[in-house]
Amino acid sequence: MLGLRNLLPLLALSLGQGASAFVYNTFDGEGSPSCHNVTEVHNATSVDEIASLVKDAKERGLRVRAAAQGHHWYDAQCSDEETMIIRTEFVNGIEQFELEDGAESGSVVIEAGTTFLELSSWLHERNANIGTGLVNWNISLGGCVAMGAHRTSLRESAVVVGGVLALDIIDGNGEIRHIEKNEDDDEWLAASTSLGLLGIIARLKLSVYPETKVWAKQQILDEDDVFNGNLTDLIAPYETANLWWWPYKKKFHHRYYDSVPANTSDQEGFQNTFSVTDLEAGAAKALLDSGKVLPSSNWLAEEIFFGQWEKPNFRDKRTNEPIDEFPVYGWNYDVLIGGLYEGQKPVWEHGLRGYTLELAFPMTRANEMLKRVRELFDAEAKKGKIMAATYRSGVNIKFGKSHYDFLGQVTTGTADGEDWSQGAIMFDFPSYRPSWGDQKRYNEEFYIKLANTLIDEFTCRPHWTKNTRDVLKRASKHVDPEYLARFKVIKDDFDPEGIYRNVIGEILGLYE
Repeated sequence: MLGLRNLLPLLALSLGQGASAFVYNTFDGEGSPSCHNVTEVHNATSVDEIASLVKDAKERGLRVRAAAQGHHWYDAQCSDEETMIIRTEFVNGIEQFELEDGAESGSVVIEAGTTFLELSSWLHERNANIGTGLVNWNISLGGCVAMGAHRTSLRESAVVVGGVLALDIIDGNGEIRHIEKNEDDDEWLAASTSLGLLGIIARLKLSVYPETKVWAKQQILDEDDVFNGNLTDLIAPYETANLWWWPYKKKFHHRYYDSVPANTSDQEGFQNTFSVTDLEAGAAKALLDSGKVLPSSNWLAEEIFFGQWEKPNFRDKRTNEPIDEFPVYGWNYDVLIGGLYEGQKPVWEHGLRGYTLELAFPMTRANEMLKRVRELFDAEAKKGKIMAATYRSGVNIKFGKSHYDFLGQVTTGTADGEDWSQGAIMFDFPSYRPSWGDQKRYNEEFYIKLANTLIDEFTCRPHWTKNTRDVLKRASKHVDPEYLARFKVIKDDFDPEGIYRNVIGEILGLYE
């Protein structure tokens, strides 16, 4: 069924190219703009059609932005000028699969609208997977590469582009350019996290590996164990691992994963990442909406969410029955990411919407950063304003192995004087957005102070699609000026007229 986000663009198209501009929304739907001045939306079905649409937009003087199912939280996807949206989720072919029996790796070519769930299902049928470079089940691979998305790992390559062998990008003239992986080539380093400013990623050649079973385990840690512990020792031993922070309870969940022989267990665990029942959604919305004015509702919500996250949020894929205890075993993608349970919808389709802040810091300052955040929480408590996590999985503390490119969160060799070679810690703080009144959170000023303090006191890098314009502007001072200049040279070559312009490129000064 088409949601409101889809109906508005289709209505605009039915009115023709002369239709008035309208707002294009994030995955959260109406009232959550990602672009403010969209004149048309096209559901492309082939790479050739995307290229043709780009040429048409150029002739008509329109900006162009690609979109799929989306991971944008705020209004920085486009510029504020008239923009054509080209949706890529129906450009999702998979071909040229190669993985010989006994080989350690192979490859596959996909069209960029292909989602992780689509690719993982296709590969699983052929006894293969794409390793650790995974994000959410519903996000396109092309979009993940463009925004620099990552899995959480210090041992393995965490960024999605780490598994990319080659890219095809449709440039500002509507021509397809092929780029092979080469870390001595500025075109590759710019394309690795391009923010869509070079053009629309049309195809990707990816590394693939023999299918594996994975286990998931979890333990509860006190804050002192994390703040004064060795975080690298907590995360690096595992294929992927992260921390979920519950600041009201002053606890962490430490969840970690690794591969095991396929015959270790016949269990087929499947993780629930975002799905809830109608009853759960209604209860959560009522409680969290009251938390706008009653902080005790937020405390209760964190207690409930903590209890839910303490249990395995897994079911057996074959029976749909809950799995009651760790460790959980299952196939690579099903355990690391999973998706929606049968008969359930994602939280945003229930009207449970959110705000977020995500900043990456060098691992060398990880403990210092977390302690500073606790100081800010404690400062509010002294004022009688005790804060809590209002998201179903708490505050997500992620980790990324270093990866060299120009604009990625985990790049190395920058002029800021920090040692990023040991990887990065990502402070990812989603929070509930009240559905009534001004939609501001309880003690809204705390969230603003938190962001400003972290950006001003630490060298950090923003996640390009999970921060407000204000946060992006404030954090832009930490982007390496030499890398930015080298990126701009490639951007000007691929898109000299700036038809792929967006707010982030403007903030970074790429059009001056």
